[in-house]
Amino acid sequence: MCVKDRGLIPIVVTGADTGIVKALFSAGLTAALSASYWKRVQSGMEEETDSQIVARLSGRPVLPEGYLLQLPASPHLSAEAEGVNIDPDSLDLPQVDGVLVAEGAGGVMVPLNREALYLDLFARWGAPVILCARTQLGTINHTLLSLQALRGAGCDVVGVVFIGEAEAEVEETICQFGKVAHLGRLPMIGGLDQPGGRSEELFEAFTAHIDIDTIRKAIQS
Repeated sequence: MCVKDRGLIPIVVTGADTGIVKALFSAGLTAALSASYWKRVQSGMEEETDSQIVARLSGRPVLPEGYLLQLPASPHLSAEAEGVNIDPDSLDLPQVDGVLVAEGAGGVMVPLNREALYLDLFARWGAPVILCARTQLGTINHTLLSLQALRGAGCDVVGVVFIGEAEAEVEETICQFGKVAHLGRLPMIGGLDQPGGRSEELFEAFTAHIDIDTIRKAIQS
């Protein structure tokens, strides 16, 4: 069921690749929007989960995952290793008071099972999407392909957030060819994804570098 049918004000955070530490961006966004956070499928539980990281850094409500899978791999492979089938029909956006930040696992084209991708879920939800992209080599190709896939599925892309060291020409190239808004760049801040990481550093960086006004407009329209 899409968001318009349920009166929600959600926003989706996804990635152009895996290992982008988009959970740190989600934590900053959840705090900035005074939102609730939800990651329905978690693959890999060797360290803190993304939900635990967001709860620790944002101080905001975090909804429980529906699928907690041990193997750090694509959700469909993690689920198969445990004899579990991820049912996309069980992944409707939950009802919350206010804003919901819903984070996907890995990239846009990550499979949930042998028939459905995260992209299919995003399209069904009908919520605005923020795409997180690394600034390292290869990001132009990954990010432009992800944008093409999202738009081809009818998703409303708010813009791209870059994570990593500044690469002005690379970032400009992506926004030019992708015809997409540049929502800012979150620098890498060491230790935040470890227990004891300081939330103040994340909030200072988020406030200084992320275009939160454009994001707010997207969830109010």
